[in-house]
Amino acid sequence: MKMRKLAAVMLSGLMAFSLLTGCGSSSSEGAQSGSNESKEDAPVNVFENVKLLGRTYLSDDGKLWMGLSGTGADFDYTGDKLTLFIVGNAGGPKDRSRVGIYVDGERVKDFMAPSGGEMVDIEGKGSEPINVKVVKLSECAQSCCGISMMNLNGGTITPAAEKKHKIEIIGDSITCGYGVDDEDANHSFSSSTEDCTKSYSIKTAELLDADYSLVSFSGYGIISGYSGDGKKHADQLVPTYYSKYGFTYAAGFGSQKPQDIEWDFSKFVPEVIVINLGTNDASYTKSNAEKMDDYKTHYVEFLKDIRSKNADARIYCTLGIMDTTLCETVKAAAEAYTAETGDSNIRTFDFPIQNSAEDGIAADWHPSDKTHTKSAELLAEFIKTDMGW
Repeated sequence: MKMRKLAAVMLSGLMAFSLLTGCGSSSSEGAQSGSNESKEDAPVNVFENVKLLGRTYLSDDGKLWMGLSGTGADFDYTGDKLTLFIVGNAGGPKDRSRVGIYVDGERVKDFMAPSGGEMVDIEGKGSEPINVKVVKLSECAQSCCGISMMNLNGGTITPAAEKKHKIEIIGDSITCGYGVDDEDANHSFSSSTEDCTKSYSIKTAELLDADYSLVSFSGYGIISGYSGDGKKHADQLVPTYYSKYGFTYAAGFGSQKPQDIEWDFSKFVPEVIVINLGTNDASYTKSNAEKMDDYKTHYVEFLKDIRSKNADARIYCTLGIMDTTLCETVKAAAEAYTAETGDSNIRTFDFPIQNSAEDGIAADWHPSDKTHTKSAELLAEFIKTDMGW
């Protein structure tokens, strides 16, 4: 559904009028407020009428930006035709943002967002509402994307209903769904084969009937990013960006970088927080006692930081699936944290190591869709039982 050059020229002139709309009008009508207009009649940014998924960012110029895996918008549309214009960061085919659009739970469009933008039309059902969900399937580091225009064409939108629970999941490439759509272990990263909805992370949220927020970066860890050379890569740490909207090497959110924008933790208050970090650290620590102790120390500090921002959430420290080297160290860190702080609202959970012979494998030896499903079922059941859900 590529947009022609002529349409792009026309859009550039219409964009300023299309960003704002009242729920009962099309997005090209009622966007300008006259000097005699009452406050009640002033146009409302259409994105204020959607449920935001994860750390999705509404910029001052009215664009809705998606950086981290799983970010997006979820809403109900009533009308004949909904039009979205989605823009991405510049980049090669392996780096652009992968976006999924769902209607009533079915993925109807799956594409790589071009920097020049792509127009997407969604047929409505007139007076019968449909649920529309836009989800960024790939991660933040390679690229970001945004919804720069939503034309309701005379229809209306309302935020999708909140789910029963809320969960935050902090992790690495496993949480991002790295390579899950590529069943060749010898292949490397491509955002086109990454799909967080097939990861254990969102699968777990769905099993728990929970709204989710993911904070995850491929190759990142607690004290070191993935190390193929034995050296410590301290520039690739999840704790560094936990208080931000993400991190990207690309253009980001227009003129802003997600790593430069502070996240407001009051916007999403999880009941459960899952940490799945240590697989990349293990490539550096291996079985070196001193390095493992360094990991433990920094894990405790990260737990303190998480708790300072999430007073009531139960924290689940997990590890496994691809590597189990630091599983016992994670448990030691949780115990040390509780001993030091007195905070016992914390649990540990080990994922079984993946069985590639039985369940298949994905790019760079990452978990297959089947492994993610099994992992999600185990984690969800553990959380349900522990939380009394």
